Amino acid sequence: MASKVKIRKLKVKSFFLWLGLFPDFSLILLILCITLLLGCNNTRTTGINTANQISSEEKKAQLLKSLDRKFNDPDAHFELGQLYHAERQWADAEWRYNRALNFDPVHWPAQAAMVTLYIDSGDPAKAKNYADIYMSKVSISADQSLELALAFQNAQLDTYATACFQQALSLAPNSPEIHKKIGYYYLSRNDKVKAEEHFVLSYQFDNRQPDVAYELGRLGVEVRIPQKAGQGSNNLDKINN
Repeated sequence: MASKVKIRKLKVKSFFLWLGLFPDFSLILLILCITLLLGCNNTRTTGINTANQISSEEKKAQLLKSLDRKFNDPDAHFELGQLYHAERQWADAEWRYNRALNFDPVHWPAQAAMVTLYIDSGDPAKAKNYADIYMSKVSISADQSLELALAFQNAQLDTYATACFQQALSLAPNSPEIHKKIGYYYLSRNDKVKAEEHFVLSYQFDNRQPDVAYELGRLGVEVRIPQKAGQGSNNLDKINN
């Protein structure tokens, strides 16, 4: 009988010992589960990123295959030009940009890319000559001058972008859209004084522009919106912070 009682006591002690250790095992088990889950997610994410990353050669092959079906696709030629441009294969890039412009004479990104190409390849004089030619072609259209200016801006060609914006503005000095785009241009260059100047003019010519009103507010200009659309001009007051 005594031995049975002793065995029963040992079992009871073991039971309580496991109960005491259970929180520690639970914590370890929880950490292991979280680690495994994070590892699976990382593997899955890495797999997706790898699948989405297409090499330059693969992209070229895809574009060439597309051009086999439709050779007069200016965008495909332009994208191929960009790939060759990045690889500093100047002649191939130039040929593709020219094909894009042959099929779409007003392909603004291709025009800006041609100017960039000559700068990158060490011929700034030729770059300026091409920029002047492109600007001359749109010198009678404010809208097209604006489109070319935006292409120059996207290509980080600030000198030509500024000149083209001014050309557009000289053709349509009261255009709220042109003033707005110029405002955003200067804002992207952190020139808040000039940005404010053009946003104010844009809003004065068209007070139904919530995006411009928002930018003016950020610049510290109080915009008083009229109660009815088209009711007079807005008053713009500088907020003294």
